[in-house]
Amino acid sequence: MKEATREELLDAYNQIARNTKTLNATVELKPTAGSRYSGVIDEYHEVKAFLLAERPAEIRVIGQAPVVGTTVFDMASDGETFRVSVPSKNKFLVGPVGMERSSSKPIENLRPQHLLDALLWPEIRKEEAVTLKEFNDEKARYYVLTVLRGGYQVEALREIWFDRTDLHVARMETFGPKGALLSDVSLADWEPLDNAAVQAAPPQGTTPVPSGGVAAFPRAIRIDRPHDDYKLDLQVTKITLNEDIPAERFKLDQPAGAELVRVGESTENKPQ
Repeated sequence: MKEATREELLDAYNQIARNTKTLNATVELKPTAGSRYSGVIDEYHEVKAFLLAERPAEIRVIGQAPVVGTTVFDMASDGETFRVSVPSKNKFLVGPVGMERSSSKPIENLRPQHLLDALLWPEIRKEEAVTLKEFNDEKARYYVLTVLRGGYQVEALREIWFDRTDLHVARMETFGPKGALLSDVSLADWEPLDNAAVQAAPPQGTTPVPSGGVAAFPRAIRIDRPHDDYKLDLQVTKITLNEDIPAERFKLDQPAGAELVRVGESTENKPQ
């Protein structure tokens, strides 16, 4: 069982958060039965997805059906607006990233930024208050960092769980006002990165190292969004960090003939 101080855990977390600048991955997506995602990809057990992400807030996810390779969805977000194309429904959805209200229509709850939050972690700033505690159960022992939200009433903002067998991050919880659990992300199967982009022009006589020193990345990720009514499993099959990604690869335009749906606008008095 490994031991670490609060400062060592903060440094380990921030090393990954600060130095994971871009991400290019191939993943298998598996929605939990009954969740809102299953309403979009209900005919498939899993979907192969190609995922691009870049700080601070750019993400593009293209999901394809197994074997035939037909596009199931194409999602993008720039931190302000999300866009989702669902060819099988012939719809193109657009809405503000900050909108949290869930829709009764499954496809209107697809949010690419939820994947971004699980893959490109927010850095813990020096001015943020952070506490440390231990947690043990019959399966494992953990260190837990709690990042606090200040203001009139102090509340938990995030909790970061470190498995003490290897000190890898095993879980990240994000909370909203009044302690609402917005996101619960589980991370497992940490493996070394063989193809992380190396530093440009390393000093003469030295060996190139992965950019920023990020040495490993989780291959199994589960995203649980209880207030959005879905769980989504990601199995990472291929990943590259910190390569340059052309800006046009994040651009998603409305396909010709697709119906434009502005998510969040009132549908009252509109024809059904």
